[in-house]
Amino acid sequence: MRRYRSILASILALVMVCLVSCGSPQAVQPPAYSPTQLEIVKQYEGNVLKQRDRMDELEQFIVNRDWVNVGTFIHGPLGDLRRDMGYVSRNLSGKTKKTASQTAQDLFVHFETIDAAADAGNYSLAVQNYAEAIKDFDAFLNLIPNG
Repeated sequence: MRRYRSILASILALVMVCLVSCGSPQAVQPPAYSPTQLEIVKQYEGNVLKQRDRMDELEQFIVNRDWVNVGTFIHGPLGDLRRDMGYVSRNLSGKTKKTASQTAQDLFVHFETIDAAADAGNYSLAVQNYAEAIKDFDAFLNLIPNG
């Protein structure tokens, strides 16, 4: 009987060691960016931030119902924004890349709607889409890595 207890205890200890070693969760690595990716992101992030700082100008054009300048601003100063946001989002990793691309697409849908609202002189539609555009713009900027 004593012999069976020691064998049983040894088997139980072996099973516990296997369970503990196989059952621990894997550590998830945060998205790692290469120096080249970070350099590209930082280069175009500056351009994107400059355009975000100029969004107040678009708001003033909308508030003043200056529809000609609304369209001119969207197609002029904000014209390179799609390219710059594309460069940034393509150099992000994994899920962040998909989220950034979708957020940028949403932002440009709002710009297109603001432009159409300006053509129609629809103030409420322009204001509503401007607010949504600001939310999307800020959400995009929050996805950019700090490192």
